[in-house]
Amino acid sequence: METDDDIPEALCRACVRLLPVSGASVTLSGGPGVQSTWCASDPTAARLAETQFTLGDGPGQTALERAAPVLAADLTDGPDVRRWPVFAHQAVELGVRAVFSLPLGVGDQAIGTIDLFRDTAGPLDAPALRTALRVRDALTATLLDLHARTRPPAPDHTEVHQAVGMVMTQFDADAHQALDRLRARAFAEGRTLAQLAHDVITRKLRLAPAPDETPAGGDPPDTP
Repeated sequence: METDDDIPEALCRACVRLLPVSGASVTLSGGPGVQSTWCASDPTAARLAETQFTLGDGPGQTALERAAPVLAADLTDGPDVRRWPVFAHQAVELGVRAVFSLPLGVGDQAIGTIDLFRDTAGPLDAPALRTALRVRDALTATLLDLHARTRPPAPDHTEVHQAVGMVMTQFDADAHQALDRLRARAFAEGRTLAQLAHDVITRKLRLAPAPDETPAGGDPPDTP
């Protein structure tokens, strides 16, 4: 018998069966820097979602910010590459050539996105896009129903939130600035944001200030 815990993975797999796509993931948002991957159809879909969260960029992030569909039909060439150059490069390295991101929610209030990817470039045709929008509506209804019956899925980036708080204190920064620092360091080291955050909260890593900057309290940097 299927339980509430089984629903996310079943829905992601259903998306792949219903649509001409290679994989799907659903990401939920609780505000800036507060996101969780609710489900992913396969490891590539999960990596793609984590890549967008680490970079803070990509079709899914744009769809979430604008509460509107974002369709990136070709991440190998053209305007989509120019729009998200770093994300496009990393997506192609994962074998992803196109991403179609649809916001979940009601009206202009996005609570997350469904990100559909393909391993070949090219747009969704009109019938496929209509089906994708119906899937999006069904996912939104399912999420709202689960919220009403139980509670919303818990974010899986708790350590990121803790690391943001520590960096805010260290540099007397706001949450956006702290998250940008962590993302920049993660990108520079070729790691995910979650991996870097773990090192920060376990005090294996302390971010160094910029040359013209002094941390709050004047503490010296202590970086590996």
